[in-house]
Amino acid sequence: MKKQIPNILTYSRILVIPLLALIFLFFHSNLSNWVCALLFLYASITDFFDGYLARAWHANSNLGRFLDPIADKLLIATALMLLVKENRANIIPALAILCREILVSGLREFLADLRISVPVSNLAKYKTTAQMVAIFLLLLGPSITFIPVQALGELLLWAAALLTLVTGYAYLQTGLKHLADN
Repeated sequence: MKKQIPNILTYSRILVIPLLALIFLFFHSNLSNWVCALLFLYASITDFFDGYLARAWHANSNLGRFLDPIADKLLIATALMLLVKENRANIIPALAILCREILVSGLREFLADLRISVPVSNLAKYKTTAQMVAIFLLLLGPSITFIPVQALGELLLWAAALLTLVTGYAYLQTGLKHLADN
């Protein structure tokens, strides 16, 4: 059973996505903002723990390796699209983040066919952290008035977008080296 926990966490993250979208789209209150932010926080935490536990317990599975990155991208893309739709996030950093995710996914798939692994860089981990904190704050946004949560979320989203461009370029350079070889 212990070896199933990482995959269960990934499944739960995938199940949170439509729930987050439904609450965000159909309920407009401070409570619904908090619920959406907490659902996103839960999903972000499971993103860390499913990989950590899979490695620690030697519970890696093909299904987990397949679903984990998909769950991450679905969560981020959904949250960013919802925030942009409600003018709670700027479309420019959101598009930069989404385009980079698509680019990196394509590169990883291409390089996997060549049996070349591209490890996640520390800078990419910082990017992910900044992006998740930014989205959490932007989901909370209008619910907190005593500190500038919305402004802080927007600033962090721009920082995540900048890190997105830097790390995306690094992945692209790696991919282009192998494209030139073929």
